[in-house]
Amino acid sequence: MKKRISGLVLFGVVLIGLLIIAGCGQSNTSTGGDSKTSEAKPIVIGVATALGSIEGADSLRAVELAVEEVNAGGGITVKGEKRPLKIVSIDTREHEPGLPVHDALAALEKLITQEKPDAMLVGSFRSEVMLSAMDLIAKYKVPNIVSIAMTPEFEKKLQTNYENYKYNFRMGLTSANLVQYLSKTMDFIGKEHGFKKAYIVNQEVLWAEGTAKGVKKYLEANGWQVIGKDTYATGASDFSASLTKAKNGGAEVIIPIFDMPQSGVLLKQARSMKVPALMAGFISPAAPDSAWKTFDGEVDGLVNFVFEIGPLPVKAVNKSMTFNDNFGKKFGVDQQAKMGGHGPGPAYDSVFVLTDAIKRADSLEANAVVDALKKTDMEGVIGKIKFNENHQVIYDIDPKTSAIGSAFQWVDGKRIPVFPEAAAEAKIKLPEFMNK
Repeated sequence: MKKRISGLVLFGVVLIGLLIIAGCGQSNTSTGGDSKTSEAKPIVIGVATALGSIEGADSLRAVELAVEEVNAGGGITVKGEKRPLKIVSIDTREHEPGLPVHDALAALEKLITQEKPDAMLVGSFRSEVMLSAMDLIAKYKVPNIVSIAMTPEFEKKLQTNYENYKYNFRMGLTSANLVQYLSKTMDFIGKEHGFKKAYIVNQEVLWAEGTAKGVKKYLEANGWQVIGKDTYATGASDFSASLTKAKNGGAEVIIPIFDMPQSGVLLKQARSMKVPALMAGFISPAAPDSAWKTFDGEVDGLVNFVFEIGPLPVKAVNKSMTFNDNFGKKFGVDQQAKMGGHGPGPAYDSVFVLTDAIKRADSLEANAVVDALKKTDMEGVIGKIKFNENHQVIYDIDPKTSAIGSAFQWVDGKRIPVFPEAAAEAKIKLPEFMNK
């Protein structure tokens, strides 16, 4: 009997020891802050997006960086209690070809019902998913700040039933903003160099075709001659026909609008053919800092665009410089160099926009947070952050009064901001073989 009791005692001691060891291996819900903050109930932030996409993955990293900084500062005080932030995420897979909208929405609803987040950030990758997701957000009444999907229909839908959709806000650039930026960049180039002839080449996808048509309409209404506009299927790798027509037609600017890797061939062919035109537009894979290596320097001279600053640091907005540097310190210089030009900046800022609203509301109650979000007025990585009446962050050309996107030029392996003028760090350099 004594041996049996001794065996039970020994078993109990071992079991307790194992439980203690297991407890020590559990991760903390907070990424920083003091022990009192860590012990408090966390404020849960949900991220439901296409985590397999560049924009989705980088945006989640940006949120993680911001949350770490907030928690290191002690978290957020709500009703006199300091509370840490905690991130919960799910991959909606909506960047995958052919994935039904319903599947992405099911992932979003799963996250909301199982994790019960106090707010949602980043949001949908595809515009059609975002518009449908607005109904789910309305159903569960969760403050939602999106930063990737770009359709202007977001603002229109919000106004169809404001009380229902008021929980939705957007921090990222819209497709209409992109058209405006590209058009204003062309205006700037035209005035700077006296150019008035353009040739547009774009990818055969809806966003690129819509952007190209918008830019064409603007240029023709503002004294430009659009010599031609050609569309290429995704995967095309020979653009010589368009380049020949642009060269023979005397185009001074060629405006590419692509998000496919093969668009790098366009730059290589233009250089080899010595087309006397400035290449200025939007080529998504040429936006990251790593593009110089990816395209073996063929991007040299290209004037390209990033949707929101941050991934492109500009000296006029000090927070964009700090963000870019800290992103590299946390995730590595390779990941920093690959950071996409759409999503990370507003995703990072959205954490601070949310925490600022919670502090001012001194509440996590959804309607109180929404009311506070509407009054947002702060400096961020993307510039001045204020929402319009449709819950869209205002984008323009002065970072002191609005958020900004930026055109930059590849020069000797570096991205140099050249537009808007309030953020420019150099003049645009023309190709050596131009006649200007």
